[in-house]
Amino acid sequence: MAGPHAAPPAGPQVAPPAGAPAAAYGNAFEVTVPGLTAPKRARFDWGRLIRMLVAIVPIVAGALVIILVVGTNLGPLAFTIGLAVALVPVPFLVGCFLWLDRYEPEPWKYLAFVFGWGACVATSVALGVNTLGSYLFAKVGMSGNADAVLVAPFIEETMKALGPVLLLVFLRRRRRQPISVVDGIVYFGLSATGFAMAENILYLGGIYVTGSQEGGAVTGAVMVVALAVVRIGISGFAHPLFTTMTGIGFGLSATARDRRVKYLAPLAGWIGAMCLHSGWNLMSTLGQGAVLTGYAVIMAPVFFAAVGVALWARGRQAKQMAAMLRPYVRAGWLTPPELGSLSTMTRRMAARRWAKRTSGPGGSRAMEAYQDALSNLALARDAAMRGFNAAEFPARERELLDQAAGYRQTFTGHDPTMPPVLWDGGTYHVRFPDGSVRTFPPPAQPVVPLPVALYPSPAYGPRWW
Repeated sequence: MAGPHAAPPAGPQVAPPAGAPAAAYGNAFEVTVPGLTAPKRARFDWGRLIRMLVAIVPIVAGALVIILVVGTNLGPLAFTIGLAVALVPVPFLVGCFLWLDRYEPEPWKYLAFVFGWGACVATSVALGVNTLGSYLFAKVGMSGNADAVLVAPFIEETMKALGPVLLLVFLRRRRRQPISVVDGIVYFGLSATGFAMAENILYLGGIYVTGSQEGGAVTGAVMVVALAVVRIGISGFAHPLFTTMTGIGFGLSATARDRRVKYLAPLAGWIGAMCLHSGWNLMSTLGQGAVLTGYAVIMAPVFFAAVGVALWARGRQAKQMAAMLRPYVRAGWLTPPELGSLSTMTRRMAARRWAKRTSGPGGSRAMEAYQDALSNLALARDAAMRGFNAAEFPARERELLDQAAGYRQTFTGHDPTMPPVLWDGGTYHVRFPDGSVRTFPPPAQPVVPLPVALYPSPAYGPRWW
């Protein structure tokens, strides 16, 4: 049994991570921050420029098409009114997807890309195909409703999904872990949100033109409000709901071991999205009674089921991260309070506030980056244990552990209310004011939700093989 002045047991003799605490009591309680060095002058990255152009040019081209075609047909006033009203639900819908993605937030540039793709590229292509479909159906004497039921669901769901699919292919080549169901819901749902916004501009602006021609500006405004209640207030979730089916399919495919699920899940999600979309359009053509019945019997249950799947996926992601990171506590890379502080968003935000209070704004940013690095580590470890890029995981693990160790030095040891404490993977070593060091086992529930110094330098990663 370790005495009150005993030193921690010797740890594995491996190279310590970046910024790990020293390995002797003489300076083990001292937390040092690596010195800043002048960055080397980087060469111009032509590859990055090309990738940016590939991402931005289609979105800009789609936006120009919408502005020229729709804006010309509606006129500046109607286009502006449609845009202003169509923007109303966007913050709420985007906020829902961002809330869902808080455990492993995706970079803003990726989220902006899929939203811009849906709003500009998917909308402009669908507008052209739907217009052509309506023309061809009219040529053969068929109702224009056939285009809404047969053509629109196919082209719209395909184009809304194409942008996120291209992004996922790009990310799959750059990342060393598959996407999750949450990622699929967020990327595809945001693309559909952008599409719905652009489509609402067309419908709301068009109804204003019709109303103002029939009864003046007041009539046009009243008709815009009435249509906004239906398209935004009642069925504003429709497009995100449809395309989320495809996103769930791709998320399940990325995490599945069964080859049948891997290939059939995206196809099933895409077909499900088209069927829901087609059914909704069909109900709209059959009259108010069909719409109300279909809304209550099909749309509302599917919506609540999709919300349930999203909440389940988010909760599963949190539990999955905790389970994957628990071995790193025993290995000495994390303390029990740190693991507890990662388990919910409330605790994560509390840890960031603590870091800001003790280390300033830089401490809060370091804590956020620290949490992101550990979240990525948990997902990468889970993926490797399920057979995804297992051979590459050790290098990825070391990279993320080094990042986390560097970030944690920004806020560790700066709280004046905390005594000097070390964690060796199983025991706390606390230095008291008289200079003595005593050991304590961790409590059943972590009582100090903030980091302490790590000792000795842990080995790289608890292996499962």
